[in-house]
Amino acid sequence: MVHRIAVLDRERCQPKKCGLECHRLCPGVKMGDKTIIFGDDGKPIISEELCTGCGICTKKCPFDSIMIINLAEELKEDKIHQYGFNGFRLYRLPIPRKGAIVGLVGKNGTGKTTAINIISGKIRPNLGMIDNPPDWGLIIDRFQGTELKDHFEKIYDKELKISYKPQTVYELAKVWKDDALSLLKMFDEKGIMDELVEQLNLEESLHKLVVELSGGELQRLAVAICALKKADIYLFDEPSSYNDVYQRLSVAKVISGLAGEGKSVLLVEHDLTVLDYLSDYVHILYGDPGAYGIVSGVMSARVGINTLLDGYLPAENVRFRDNPITFDVYAPMGDSLQTPNIIEYMDLLKSYPGFKLKVSTGSLKEGEIIGILGGNALGKTTFMKIIAGEEKTDEGDVKCKARISYKPQYLNAESDGDVKTLLDRASGGNLESGLIQSLIINPLRVRKLYDKPLKDLSGGELQKVAVTACLLREADVYALDEPSAFMDVEDRIAFAKAVQRFVKAQGKSAIVVDHDVQLIDIVSDSLMIFTGEQGVKGEATTPMEKEKGMNKFLKDLGITYRRDVDTGRPRVNKPGSKLDREQKERGSYYYLSK
Repeated sequence: MVHRIAVLDRERCQPKKCGLECHRLCPGVKMGDKTIIFGDDGKPIISEELCTGCGICTKKCPFDSIMIINLAEELKEDKIHQYGFNGFRLYRLPIPRKGAIVGLVGKNGTGKTTAINIISGKIRPNLGMIDNPPDWGLIIDRFQGTELKDHFEKIYDKELKISYKPQTVYELAKVWKDDALSLLKMFDEKGIMDELVEQLNLEESLHKLVVELSGGELQRLAVAICALKKADIYLFDEPSSYNDVYQRLSVAKVISGLAGEGKSVLLVEHDLTVLDYLSDYVHILYGDPGAYGIVSGVMSARVGINTLLDGYLPAENVRFRDNPITFDVYAPMGDSLQTPNIIEYMDLLKSYPGFKLKVSTGSLKEGEIIGILGGNALGKTTFMKIIAGEEKTDEGDVKCKARISYKPQYLNAESDGDVKTLLDRASGGNLESGLIQSLIINPLRVRKLYDKPLKDLSGGELQKVAVTACLLREADVYALDEPSAFMDVEDRIAFAKAVQRFVKAQGKSAIVVDHDVQLIDIVSDSLMIFTGEQGVKGEATTPMEKEKGMNKFLKDLGITYRRDVDTGRPRVNKPGSKLDREQKERGSYYYLSK
């Protein structure tokens, strides 16, 4: 027996623009059954009881808006929530644990935020009963004999205090027009505002209007607000986005401090370094994005992340990815590129009121990808704009006859067009060419977004579309500023490998700025490191071999990475541990010594 589900992507479905093939060609409908009927909005409603799973509607739908999926029969009893008829559904829930951090990781669109909203009480689970949603008594009975029974009883009795940092921190700027200090004072239930401001390096942000704050400042402000509240459970949805590595570590210390107080913490995070560093336990969410999501059983952090990379859940006998994700344990050999320089620059100097940037002489070779690491507000974006020709230097020359395609750090989706129109324009009308499809569209998995309006895209979807548009433009150099923001683990790896293949196959070059150390490791051939005093001065090295660059960057940061014995995955060492001290003495901060 199988548990068959039918899912309609309501945004993609356009009954006024098709021949209603799903209804017209359905064998059940032809035999007189009401397998597919139409709702008041003209869109199909598919009966999961009558559907035979033939797959004709999925193949014939011109907008790829229907999915018919066979799941294990036992999952039918594990359904937690469903969004309307033929809508997304979530199976099982993560379990908060006192005094521990439980991490949630998996593809975007598989229900991580839904799970957190249910645990927080923001969404009342309907157990799949769409016509007649259950009351709290029935919900509590459903979890009889589980750890979640007490949790939902406390939510019902309003005895559970929950503090939640949402994914979309920009909402803060829409609802609060005053400065950051007044907002923090409002939520300071513990009387530790000054301590958190110092920990999160928010001193310079306090007297700014919230609407004037950068993405990283907003993120840390939201983390501070969440941590300032007195609560039993703390929920953090993607607290790393927009923060640099230094700031991610300070955020991590605040979050781990909450667990140290005996509180329960749930964490959604795509940066594997942060997830591994913080989590005691991990749940993997897998499934078909937008159709269904399944919460795995709980695992230790190490086992959970290794399982995610392997793509196979042995306890549930489920393979959710065809190939495992692997990492280079040793640094690649340097000086392997014997290609001409396409960009050369001599000691650059750029000054603004209160800020100065110095960049050491360097070059970018044909077929080379330079990764850039460094703290926020040190001039990385300014350097990218200088290379892209958007900013002029005060001193120093940039010799560049190359065409440059630039993806900025912050994205704007205030447009009425759809994704396909934008991408077709970026490609010069060549969007459907076989080469573009094989090198860019298919690896980045953006075809399913074609018909979506730009203004309706999620953060991760918007990021993928912006990266895709950048790569589609006819150029010699592709400059990408923080391409991983809001992308899930799968999409980050897919992006890194797609850029590598595209650059090498087409004889192009790229510069990638990001705070995800593992992504920079995978995507780049050489590294530039930015150091200095945030918001005051920045200094950039010449491009250097990856081992030398990683050692310099991590030495300044004061952390070392060890390698997981099973996967080769980089893992942060505990500061002051035996391994940490030994690696610092050897000068091996990231790669293993041969």
